[in-house]
Amino acid sequence: MESPRVTVRTEADGACVVVCSGEFDLDTVGELEAACGAPEAAGAQRLVLDVSEVVFADSSFLNVLIGLRNRGPLVLEGPLPHQLHRLLEMTGVLPLFEVRDDRCRRG
Repeated sequence: MESPRVTVRTEADGACVVVCSGEFDLDTVGELEAACGAPEAAGAQRLVLDVSEVVFADSSFLNVLIGLRNRGPLVLEGPLPHQLHRLLEMTGVLPLFEVRDDRCRRG
């Protein structure tokens, strides 16, 4: 199992970028929830979740994504890993998310 890693940075345009990598399941998704509830994320005008390095995500990760989307503007920055794309597609929620595959826009 590849341990999850989550880092948070605030950008000049008011976005909070949360970078996720590794495997996320019921036992490890709490790290992502904590990062997205951090003061810099809570006060952000927009939350950007860089999921390009997510190796595995289950329904727990999906529930966090949906909860974050329901709280405010959320962008998934990719490219989306195949497994995560498949999860979002199979559950019918992919159209709910703004997905940016162009990483050149971020520093």
